[in-house]
Amino acid sequence: MENRLTSLFNDKSSDILNVYFTAGHPALEDTATIIQYLSDAGVDLIEVGVPYSDPMADGETIQRSSSIALKNGMTLQTLFRQIKTARAEVSLPLILMGYYNQMLQYGIERFLQDCQESGVDGLIIPDLPMGIYERDYQELFDQYNVKMTFLITPETTEDRIRQADALSSGFIYMVSKSSITGSASDISDSQQAYFERIAAMDLKSPRLIGFGIHDKSTYQTACANSHGAIIGSAFIRALEGDDSLENKVKGFIGKIR
Repeated sequence: MENRLTSLFNDKSSDILNVYFTAGHPALEDTATIIQYLSDAGVDLIEVGVPYSDPMADGETIQRSSSIALKNGMTLQTLFRQIKTARAEVSLPLILMGYYNQMLQYGIERFLQDCQESGVDGLIIPDLPMGIYERDYQELFDQYNVKMTFLITPETTEDRIRQADALSSGFIYMVSKSSITGSASDISDSQQAYFERIAAMDLKSPRLIGFGIHDKSTYQTACANSHGAIIGSAFIRALEGDDSLENKVKGFIGKIR
C-alpha cells in the first residue's frame, strides 16, 4: 500500500497546508474530532503533537497545550487508539511529532508497528540524530512504511542539509528562523534569503516551512517559497475560547485559505 504522505506529494506540489495540534488538548478525547474537522475544512496534512514534558523546540503555547494534555491523561496507547478511530473516517495523511525518548521508552519497533496499525504515515522527531536514524532505525521505518522527516534551520550547514534531504522520506521541515515555535511576525528579508537559498539547492525532498506561520499572509509567503506551510501555535490558540470546537477549527482554516 502506498504511503498516504507519499501520495500527497506525488499528487500536489504547491500550497500544501499542514496543521499541527497537540493530542489530548483541549480535552482528552478531542483528538479524533479535531482531525475530522480539519479534514472537513480542507487541510492537506495533519500533524499530531505527542505531549511531552521536556520538549526542545516547542514554545509557550505548545508547551502549555502539552501540559494540559498530560494532565488530561494522554498516553501513547490512548493516542494510537484515537488515531485508529480517526483513520476510520479520514483519509488524509497523518503524522506524529514527538521526541526520541518517548519512542525509546515505548520500544522503537513497537512504536512503529502501532503507527502502521493505527494509520500513522510519518514521524517528526527533532532530537533523533540523523546518524543514529540511518544506522539503527532506517530499515525498521521502511519495514513498517513510516516516513521520516528531518528539520533544517537557517544555520544548518549545506552538508547537513544534503544529509537531511537524503534521509528524509517524508519531507524537509524548514524551520523558518532560529527560535522556538509560537512567534508571530512578518517574514523578514533574512528569512526570504534563506528560503531562496534552500530553493536553489534543488533538493529531492518536498519542503514545508514552519515556525512563525500564523495567518494568511505568512502562509502565502511560505507557499511561494516551498511546497507548503505548517501552522501550529496559532491554531492551538484558536482552539481556546467558548465557541464550539467545530466552529473554532473551521473558522481558523477559513481565515488561512
